[in-house]
Amino acid sequence: MTSNSSYAAAGVDTRAGDLAVELMKEAVAATHGRHVLGGVGGFAGLFDLSFAKDYARPLLATSTDGVGTKIAIAQALDRHDTIGQDLVGMVVDDIVVVGAKPLFMTDYIACGKVVPERIAAIVTGIAKACAETGTALVGGETAEHPGLMGADDYDVAGAAVGVVEADRLLGADRVRDGDAVIAIESSGLHSNGFSLVRHILANAGLSYTDAAAELGTTWGEALLEPTRLYTGPLVRLLEHDRLAASVHSLSHVTGGGIAANLARVLPRGSWVELDRSTWSPAPVFRVLNDLAGTTLESTEGTWNLGIGFFAVVAADDAAAVIAELGTLGLPAWQAGTVAIGDRDLDGFEQGAKGVDGGAVRLVGSYRD
Repeated sequence: MTSNSSYAAAGVDTRAGDLAVELMKEAVAATHGRHVLGGVGGFAGLFDLSFAKDYARPLLATSTDGVGTKIAIAQALDRHDTIGQDLVGMVVDDIVVVGAKPLFMTDYIACGKVVPERIAAIVTGIAKACAETGTALVGGETAEHPGLMGADDYDVAGAAVGVVEADRLLGADRVRDGDAVIAIESSGLHSNGFSLVRHILANAGLSYTDAAAELGTTWGEALLEPTRLYTGPLVRLLEHDRLAASVHSLSHVTGGGIAANLARVLPRGSWVELDRSTWSPAPVFRVLNDLAGTTLESTEGTWNLGIGFFAVVAADDAAAVIAELGTLGLPAWQAGTVAIGDRDLDGFEQGAKGVDGGAVRLVGSYRD
């Protein structure tokens, strides 16, 4: 009792942590299928991998990420029920890029003070998004850091693991000359470029509770629009009897913007010109650029501008893939074509994230 009291005096409330677990337990347990062993609260999450013996050569895929400074907006508005989906989108949607089906995820929350309802709201959001993507949330950690973080401050991170059959691994080596580049619509800003967003609003003297008339809501509500989750529909596409083999590579448009992320999943010696006229960036991107006095083109390396994912597919099946994605709830369109061969690559994005891949540039003007 004395030890716990001393710890509380130092700023750490273990009882609050226990209450947070109780509040989130049901949502977390709902993600546990037959492969998860044990329950909530163990030292380690257990996942039965015996089904992998049915694979000829199973490969495990892993990813880790956070949500970035979008969290500052959630904290300013004291609304924490959407950040969890953003985290799952940033982590699990990277797994499917290589063709892997997600298996399980863990999360980590660092905070200045455990407020049980707040922590439960964050983790419940993570759990709901995990359930939507077919991912088990098998464990996590909430750590109080009094003295290092303010009472209302927190940060979140997560890691996930998936599995893919080796001969179904997606990537640049599968891409062929003439492949169609399919763009898949984003739900807005997702979780990238929020340092720029916050800078623009601060310079304009706007707060998150101010009305954004052009967006039909407040700035805070518009900016907290959750990241679209792509994994569920894309896994179903990759299990499609006829179309699965037509998908050669996938790209998640996150940090680095549009061209850089597509270039990462193209082979060396290939190039793509993405036609801006094939889509119209959502109003949130236009309004932010207007506030900053900048152009949409100037933010192509920061924001997704309406494209959350790319699928590089066999040209003959492009229309069928677009139709199937639409049926699965992902609006999509062809934005370019892969070419392989020598050409002047001045103005193209190359070597993104250290990957010696293809070259990409955007051409034309955006549709109004």
